[in-house]
Amino acid sequence: RDYFGIETDVHRTLDGKFIIIHDDTTSRVSADSLSVENNDFKILRSVRLADKEGKIREDLCLPSLAEYLRICRAYGKTGVLELKNLFSEYDISEILKTVRNEYKIDKMIFISFHFENLVYLRRLEKNARIQFLYSDKVDNALIERLKAHSFDLDIHYSRLTEASIKLLHENGIRVNCWTVDDKHAAEKLALWGVDFITTNILQ
Repeated sequence: RDYFGIETDVHRTLDGKFIIIHDDTTSRVSADSLSVENNDFKILRSVRLADKEGKIREDLCLPSLAEYLRICRAYGKTGVLELKNLFSEYDISEILKTVRNEYKIDKMIFISFHFENLVYLRRLEKNARIQFLYSDKVDNALIERLKAHSFDLDIHYSRLTEASIKLLHENGIRVNCWTVDDKHAAEKLALWGVDFITTNILQ
């Protein structure tokens, strides 16, 4: 497929490793309900996942961060990595080390709802592409906060207007938006000049 990138979420396991899953527990993707950040990597890897039909399959398990990066590399896609929950600066340094070992920093975009995660990341990697995840209105306070750290914005699409996209661009801020599964909304956002559209289904 011709998607620009592959977005996913990374969590730290209890024993300090990194695993790929959206939720804080495994309940939505398996028959088990384990807290991701309160269990060791080996235990989480033993959980078998359900396919799209809801059938638990022995060949499906949670991927590691390194495996996700190898998938991005194999298909030549930009990795869009959400730092889920709050990480320590040490954890973020370890994530960056894994990215450097398995792929390239310039093939990644890092996103998070936790501004502190992104500040740590910018301190450690001056050239990283970073987007702050956000769901409130665009105002001057947000713009100044982003500019102070050279962050771009990843915002819920319902908060965007043509005028707000123009204002962000005038301030040197690129705009991503989530999660747009409606074709007409996506077409309107593209017409307004949004830089990225995050979607589950649109091609």
